[in-house]
Amino acid sequence: MSTPPDDVDRIVEAWKRERPDLDVAPLHVLSRISRLARRLDLDRAQAFARHSLESWEFDVLSALRRAGDPYRLSPGQLVQETLVTSGTMTNRVDRLERRGLVERSPDPHDRRGVIVELTESGKRTVDAAMADLLERERQLLAELPARQRTELANLLRRLLSPFES
Repeated sequence: MSTPPDDVDRIVEAWKRERPDLDVAPLHVLSRISRLARRLDLDRAQAFARHSLESWEFDVLSALRRAGDPYRLSPGQLVQETLVTSGTMTNRVDRLERRGLVERSPDPHDRRGVIVELTESGKRTVDAAMADLLERERQLLAELPARQRTELANLLRRLLSPFES
């Protein structure tokens, strides 16, 4: 089964015509990944907006949710999970706390530290947003049979592995 040409094919052909001296083969893969990333960003933003969340809010809440019961992490652990600076995390936790989605409490193991905990409202919100996100992502992948989705995931993992910590 052959797939009809897409916009990336047209772009690649134009570059081949204009710059035959360049190997434009990477565009076949990476331009499609870039376009899919933009589509995914839009779908994620819509899924999160249905629950009055920004992407960064979902990132923090989902890090706490993935931590498991009792859904607590230190600010330092949240920084590691979300790849932002400690100053940015402090601001984010402040904002989420004002919304009643997280709460701070003293760290029982470090008198100077605090623990950030997901509230019941935060848990409900992140769970509902995650369910919506997964439905949108399933729709995005619906064109591929399960075997091809697994193959694609493995190929992308291999491609990303040099950049992972």
